[in-house]
Amino acid sequence: MSYNAFGHVFRFTTWGESHGPAIGAVVDGCPPGLSLSATDIQPFLDARRPGQSRFTTQRQEPDQVRILSGVFEGKTTGTPISLMIENVDQRSKDYSEVAAAYRPGHADYAYDVKYGFRDYRGGGRSSARETASRVAAGAVARLVIPEVTITAWVEAIGHDPILYSCFNADEIGRNSFFSPDAQAAARWERLVDDARKAGSSLGATIVCEATGVPPGWGAPLYAKLDAELAHACMGINAVKGVEIGDGFAAALATGEGNADPMRPGNNGPVFLANHAGGIAGGISTGQPIRVRVAFKPTSSILTPVETITRDGDSTEIRTKGRHDPCVGIRGVPVVEAMVALVLADQKLLHRAQMG
Repeated sequence: MSYNAFGHVFRFTTWGESHGPAIGAVVDGCPPGLSLSATDIQPFLDARRPGQSRFTTQRQEPDQVRILSGVFEGKTTGTPISLMIENVDQRSKDYSEVAAAYRPGHADYAYDVKYGFRDYRGGGRSSARETASRVAAGAVARLVIPEVTITAWVEAIGHDPILYSCFNADEIGRNSFFSPDAQAAARWERLVDDARKAGSSLGATIVCEATGVPPGWGAPLYAKLDAELAHACMGINAVKGVEIGDGFAAALATGEGNADPMRPGNNGPVFLANHAGGIAGGISTGQPIRVRVAFKPTSSILTPVETITRDGDSTEIRTKGRHDPCVGIRGVPVVEAMVALVLADQKLLHRAQMG
């Protein structure tokens, strides 16, 4: 299997499977001399860790990261940084039916038809378990961009969105849904509970905002900053849509309605709007970068769904085991990590070209 690496200058490769002994990442291109220890990475893994509420999978993984290389006396050395996270709570027997039949909406059939073989235990490499490796790598990336603040939140679960008039950034870390709207979080408890009890699942929309990005990062045409962000977020498990700024709503606007007017300021232009999401012509403008990401409902559900066996026979499947009733909830730290990885890479690319 190829294409397990991402990035240009700041580059990372993930490895491992959902039910293997461990998962991890190798981060290459990190500048030397940055302070790095496991305590710099662990809080981000803790935010993504399963089993912390009844609204996520009950798989109990401590997700304790170990740094195996690339750090000496608390500083990065400029050599590859190897990160490992052990798997300690696998239940491969839950996937015995998946070995014989494909889960609709999952990667089972696509993997099998491509490779002629697949690891059915939790989906192997297609499992969202792999995203823990991305979160660990993203924590390293944040050290490269200390001038940038990255914050993501759940904007909607299913058809129920937050009210931006109730937006409170401090609220995001106080509830199980990464919601900046406390009233929405209270509603979502029942919404997700009902889906879980019905053996079903729900989708979610996540918004990520990066502030402090200076103007000039990115490149025209084939390394556009917005294209890199879309690539990074679209590659997250269960993601089916990515928007930058107004996204699809821009197609409904007029030219004057979609423009971001500018006025002279003391330190460059003052923008009167940010429909472009902080990126113009593939290059950052200095405004907040805004990305919206759509997560589909979890494909592994207890409700019987029509499918076929590996032999091509008709059957039904109910996916047993422990699964997120709304996988998008734990997608928040993953989206943050992928945005951090892109921005760290783009900062180093900008420095390489511009000095």
